[in-house]
Amino acid sequence: MKPLKLFGLALGATLALSTAALADDLTIAVAGPMTGTESAFGRQMKNGAEMAVADINAAGGVLGKKLALDTEDDACDPKQARSVAEKIAGQGIPFVAGHYCSSSSIPASEAYADGNVLQITPASTNPTFTERKLWNVARVCGRDDQQGAVAAAYIAKNFKGKNIAILNDKTTYGKGLADETKKALNKAGVTEKLYESYNKGDKDFNAIVSRLKRENIDLVYVGGYHQEAGLILRQMRDQGLKTILMAGDAMADKEYASITGPAGEGTLFTFGPDPRKKPTAASIVDKFKAKNIDPEGYTLYTYAAMQVWSQAAKKAGTTDAKKVMDTIKAGSWDTVIGKLQYDSKGDIKQLDYVVYKWDASGNYAEINPKGS
Repeated sequence: MKPLKLFGLALGATLALSTAALADDLTIAVAGPMTGTESAFGRQMKNGAEMAVADINAAGGVLGKKLALDTEDDACDPKQARSVAEKIAGQGIPFVAGHYCSSSSIPASEAYADGNVLQITPASTNPTFTERKLWNVARVCGRDDQQGAVAAAYIAKNFKGKNIAILNDKTTYGKGLADETKKALNKAGVTEKLYESYNKGDKDFNAIVSRLKRENIDLVYVGGYHQEAGLILRQMRDQGLKTILMAGDAMADKEYASITGPAGEGTLFTFGPDPRKKPTAASIVDKFKAKNIDPEGYTLYTYAAMQVWSQAAKKAGTTDAKKVMDTIKAGSWDTVIGKLQYDSKGDIKQLDYVVYKWDASGNYAEINPKGS
């Protein structure tokens, strides 16, 4: 019995040490749509966060502690996002990379501010996120007033004298982006022939498509997400319309091509310069590919958000959210998407949007900057 007793004591000691080690971990979070219609982007964020945490830990962690990752699902629902934010704040987590949908990031940010949590979104592009003078918010992506201007410039140049329609899904992101694009188009002297809205989650767009057909629309700009955009495209082709569809950064996932099939060829969208092709990302992209993961869309943006926070926490010598945010805004940060610097609002100074085109094989690539 004595050997068993000694073994039990040894096992107990080992478990106690393991528990102590876990207790010493520093928990940070990633929050986004792990379920629901935008779950493809939640997977991107989760992949980026997990790889970043593994790499940061392999390099020694942050302030002598290993990072542990808490993954939270908001399903792109504003109320659920607020609940997630209150949970993260209640656990004393100092940093969250999130959320994806602007309609989630904006209400969540208020709970994070109250709970002393620093929030860096990899993907929320609505200008309101950083325009409310909250101390705790930043992003590693651009804004809709930037990408709307790029989309409008492309349309004004390449579809001069053509019939343009603008649609939006009434969400914070979709309507905000559509409105910014409309504003920039109108400023460029282009007046859209049709401006219509639909509901996120709709499946039947035949009424809208019939209107596009009646108005002989050459290009339809969709302020919304890839699921509905894909259905609009398919239903246009079913009715014989060759109308070009253009949208924003919510198209940056190959799930769009799984909805449209080869019919998606020629679809245009705006997004930042492909981070997978940046020299700063080469070694990380190889790591993802070794795991059979394509780090498309917002995968590397989430990785970058983790880098910004971890580097700033080390430089500040603390994980206190306010001190780390002050450090972020005062510094320059080396990330997989390039060197980032911040303005006083929490917006980055570097990113430019470009135009991409889908091909018949279900891939997208940046098109010739001259507009071909």
